[in-house]
Amino acid sequence: MPTQAKQEAQRLLKAIAVLLRNTTWKCGRVERLVVKYLQTQLQIRGHTQTPVKDMLQHFRFNGKQKNEFLDALKRLEKRHIIRIEAF
Repeated sequence: MPTQAKQEAQRLLKAIAVLLRNTTWKCGRVERLVVKYLQTQLQIRGHTQTPVKDMLQHFRFNGKQKNEFLDALKRLEKRHIIRIEAF
């Protein structure tokens, strides 16, 4: 039986991140990377929606870094900088 944290991580991996605000004030290193990546996706492709799995592959995070990345997404969502939408 999967734990609640593992289920939350799986939900995040299957979700789409949407950039709401273009700000990195009081953000950490990983949060800045995520916002910058979403900004470049907006400039290059013209849309703010990006699958979380694609971002994880782009940054090549694994292990502890992967957990930091998922925590950073949660913090950005809490600050209303991004929105996490389920598929």
